[in-house]
Amino acid sequence: MNTAAASTELLLDVQGLRKHYATEHGWLGRSGGKVLAVDGVSFGIASGETLGLVGESGCGKSTTGKLILRLQDPTAGRILWRGQAIEALSQSQMRPVRRELQAVFQDPYSSLNPRIRAADIVAEPLRNYEALSDAAAHERVAQLFQRVGLREDQMVRYPFEFSGGQRQRLGIARALSVQPRLIVCDEPVSALDVSVQAQVINLLMDLQREFHLSYLFIAHDLAVVEHISHRVAVMYLGKIVEIAPKRAIFTRPLHPYTEALLDAVPVPDPAVRKQRRVLAGDVPSPMNPPPGCRFHTRCPLAEERCRREEPPLQQVQPGQWVACHLRQPATPLAVQEHTAA
Repeated sequence: MNTAAASTELLLDVQGLRKHYATEHGWLGRSGGKVLAVDGVSFGIASGETLGLVGESGCGKSTTGKLILRLQDPTAGRILWRGQAIEALSQSQMRPVRRELQAVFQDPYSSLNPRIRAADIVAEPLRNYEALSDAAAHERVAQLFQRVGLREDQMVRYPFEFSGGQRQRLGIARALSVQPRLIVCDEPVSALDVSVQAQVINLLMDLQREFHLSYLFIAHDLAVVEHISHRVAVMYLGKIVEIAPKRAIFTRPLHPYTEALLDAVPVPDPAVRKQRRVLAGDVPSPMNPPPGCRFHTRCPLAEERCRREEPPLQQVQPGQWVACHLRQPATPLAVQEHTAA
């Protein structure tokens, strides 16, 4: 199953990715069970594309990003990077791949070493992969500082001497230093002020055009995701329930959970009254997910079949994949008409 956008090059292809955490043993040696953090996730990211990954807290978004970066080992599934399976590579075998896969994390302060200067933070990945003289490294770092909106005289400062937005720019410069192909952005602006968020998002978009970068953009702010993404994947309780081009997600969502997420977005005009669908109940535990469709315990449209059978992620409209029994796959004729239009 290939849910990626059409492109000349598919950089990342994730197939049936799973991450299960064994919990501690209970009383008298009884097993504590497993947490199904990521449970059968599949998607692709094309060259130059941004895939937004959204969902409630605890749905498995950040864990998915860590698995792709191989910061954690998957329980099952495949991670194909430019056609090469990397899910089982050793640390030494991953070394050339890590240069092409970089990350920008949510908290820019905790992701930076507070004891070394900003120039050394950015230069460290460079020195890991290239034999550079001090003068050449200084010149490369100065260019990166300028490109992300920092001044050259700030290179001698320590992370605590920067503002939150500047620290995130520093993290972006570090990720760019080794000329990656894909950057996993894990909530990169959620800790920043709104005005600074816009600046950082615009910077990421400018860098994408300039360096032809691809992003996996993990976030819970749908307005930010709508601004930066080309396609959007919606996660619920460890599974992707809908994946589609941005326009389709925000104008004609097909999964009831996606509809509920969009209904929860506040409207900035106080004169506009929005009819909201409020979900009942709480998110089930990932240690004991419900049978059938995992969303059926909160879905206002759930039927008996939803409680028994798990729906597959299938193409319902051209380019729009949905895991819902209530949505029927598009017919070949409908696909042809859509393409012709």
